[in-house]
Amino acid sequence: MPQRVRVPLRVVVGYYPDAALPVYVKVAALSRRESGCEAGVAYLASLLGLSRSTVERALTELMRPAPDDDVAEVTSYRRTLPGGRGTTAVRRVRVVGRAEHGAWVPTRAAEALSPRQLRAYAALAYATATGHPMSLADLGRVLRHRSGRKAGEPLDPRSVRRILRSLEDLGWISVERGAGYRGRHLYTVHDEPLHIPLTPDLDEGSGGDLGEGSLAYKEDHQTDSPDDPQPASPIRRRRDQVVARTPVDNPGENPDRQPLPPTFRRPYAGPQLSLAPRIWRVLEPVKALLSGLSPYVVRTLAREVGRQLDEGQSAERLCARLEFRFASTREIRDPGRWLLGAAIVRHGCGLVACESGRIWDTGDRCQVCAELRAVDRQRPPAAPPGPVRPAYPRPPGRWHECDTCGRPARAPLPDGLCRACRPTDRLREPR
Repeated sequence: MPQRVRVPLRVVVGYYPDAALPVYVKVAALSRRESGCEAGVAYLASLLGLSRSTVERALTELMRPAPDDDVAEVTSYRRTLPGGRGTTAVRRVRVVGRAEHGAWVPTRAAEALSPRQLRAYAALAYATATGHPMSLADLGRVLRHRSGRKAGEPLDPRSVRRILRSLEDLGWISVERGAGYRGRHLYTVHDEPLHIPLTPDLDEGSGGDLGEGSLAYKEDHQTDSPDDPQPASPIRRRRDQVVARTPVDNPGENPDRQPLPPTFRRPYAGPQLSLAPRIWRVLEPVKALLSGLSPYVVRTLAREVGRQLDEGQSAERLCARLEFRFASTREIRDPGRWLLGAAIVRHGCGLVACESGRIWDTGDRCQVCAELRAVDRQRPPAAPPGPVRPAYPRPPGRWHECDTCGRPARAPLPDGLCRACRPTDRLREPR
């Protein structure tokens, strides 16, 4: 049975940094001796794979009273030898009562896992022991950001999923996906990492995987038999290394100095795009256009169809809309653009039951659309645009403008009109 340490829940989910958890586990394990934990900072850092400054900061946080309850988890006592020379301090952890919540963490996990992985492991160990179903959001609130601009915010589900996958690959947890409460994952926490057993090769020699016997480049048939005239050499023979004595060609070009073809890209071999049956029933009239579309366009179209179905529109209504618009369109140059921008778009007012100015269930005219059209007819027609004034060149200095045509003039205009815009009777006044 591996050695385990009971870690208080406030250390796992509290304000302490990630490095404080492995430091607490190691100090608690070493403080079980009668003399307490006498390990120095350098020794603790070497055991945990952390830097000395990180261990010192973690010890400082653990020895400092917490801001929420003024409880310190670690106490340190400094010692001095009779000769005046100092020695390492004695550290002990706080005595945790049986009524206080905590998680059992093996000491080996503190050395094998990173601080954030260890925090996730401890949270899963507590949740498994208490029977609490954990989700990615719950773990994200435990594994929140501890520093930076996002300090205190939950970790995103993608990062939590990456941490859980690393714990599963290392063998510290087992995951049964979708087998828990409301489709949540079931986690099994192990005290020791589980490894896949190695299967030996049977009747194949040392090179059974290749089917060619030994993996050596060339078999050495010399033995140490006394009948052999030459003793076997303990040194393995290697192939002669060929050293280039001539200028080496550029590896980015072929011998004919022709550019190499672009890197071959492997085709996508993952799962194909699948649509729900209710989406397929709606897209039945335009299934001939779906074969040449990209997965992104098909996914966007499926999301729009699902949104309208969830809005309250029936599948028969959407199917009839696509069938009518597909039959009334003469030429479709871009199927994806036509499906997303014209075919699936609903025309009408804000009422869900309105379909191009009529109520879909009854066939009656939509009153809202009729009122909107009446309001548009009652609006006065827009005033025609006025005459465009020609852009006359402006002479330098001060000038005056005609109120009608905007023609500039150096002399002031008495009535605000230029000579061309004045009435004819005014021009014939006696002098």
